[in-house]
Amino acid sequence: MKWFRCLLLLSMILSCEETNREIDPANPVDVGLAKISESSLIVLGTIQDGGSPHIGCKKECCRTLFEQPDSNRKVVSLGLIHQGKTYLFEATPDISTQVKMLQSLAGSTIEFPNGIFITHAHIGHYSGLMYLGKEAAGANEIPVYVMPRMKQFLESNGPWNALVNNKNISLRGLTNGEGVSLAPQLKVTPLQVPHRDEFSETVGFVIECEAKKILFIPDIDKWEKWELSIIDMISEVDHAFIDATFFYGEEIQTRDISEIPHPFIIESMAMFDSLSASEKNKIHFIHFNHTNPVLDPGSAAYKEVVNKGYHIASTNDVIKLQ
Repeated sequence: MKWFRCLLLLSMILSCEETNREIDPANPVDVGLAKISESSLIVLGTIQDGGSPHIGCKKECCRTLFEQPDSNRKVVSLGLIHQGKTYLFEATPDISTQVKMLQSLAGSTIEFPNGIFITHAHIGHYSGLMYLGKEAAGANEIPVYVMPRMKQFLESNGPWNALVNNKNISLRGLTNGEGVSLAPQLKVTPLQVPHRDEFSETVGFVIECEAKKILFIPDIDKWEKWELSIIDMISEVDHAFIDATFFYGEEIQTRDISEIPHPFIIESMAMFDSLSASEKNKIHFIHFNHTNPVLDPGSAAYKEVVNKGYHIASTNDVIKLQ
C-alpha cells in the first residue's frame, strides 16, 4: 500500500509539472502552431454568438458536437499580427484560446494583444472582456477600441464598469468613418452598419495593413439597409469577411427569423452574381449560425458557395498582408 501511495504521488507531481510547463514563445510548435513573422491576418473563429454546439439545441447539427466537440468551432474573431504587435477583433466567449493562439503565432512573450476592437454589444462580440477582470486575468489597461454608445454601455453597467474602474481595460473612443493609426502602415476605420442596436451602435471595420485592405462586417441586418454599397466596398478592398449567419430562412423553425435579420448567403450570392471572378474571390463568408449547412464541407450548400467562387472562412486561415 505504501508503494502504491508513493507511485500515485509521483504521478501527480509529474502531471502537475507537465500541466504547468511554460511554452517557449520562440517555439510555437510546442502548441501545434508555426510562428508568423510577417504582417498577417488570422481567422480565430467563425461561429455566431451562441456557439456550436448551441445551448438547448436538439438538432442533428449539435447532437454529435455535444459529445465530441470540434476545437475549431469558436465564436467569430480575427487576429492581426503587425511589426511584432498583435490586435484582436472581437472579445468572444472563446477569448482565452483565441488570445493564446494569436500570441503564440506571433511568438510574443506578452500574454495579451496590444489592442482589442469591438463591433457591438451582442454577447459573442464583447462578453469575453470579462476574462480580463480580477476574477481571471487581472489584466492591466488593455486598450479596447469602441464606438460612443458602446463606450457608455461599458462604463455604465456592471460587471463591465469594474473592468474600467479597476483599470483592467482602457477604453479608446472611435468615430464613424475616422481611421485610427496604430503603427506605421496600420490603420483601422469603423463603419457604422444597421443592426439591432439595443445597447450600442454596430460597426464593421476596414483594416489597412501594409499594402492590403480588409473589410470585416460580421453583423448587419440587410445589405439594402446600409447607406453604403457593399459591392463598392468589396471593390475597394483585397479581402471582405462578411455576415453569413444563415444560408437561407428555412433553417430556422424555432424562432421568428424576422426578429433576427441577417443577409442570407443565398441573398448575398444573388447580389454578387454579376461580379467578376476576381471580385468574388475576395469574399469570405463568416459568422455562421449553428444551423448553417455550410459548416459541413460535405454539404451541397458548402459546395455551391465554393463552386461559385467564394470562400467559407475557417478557423486558422492565415492571410499574408505583405
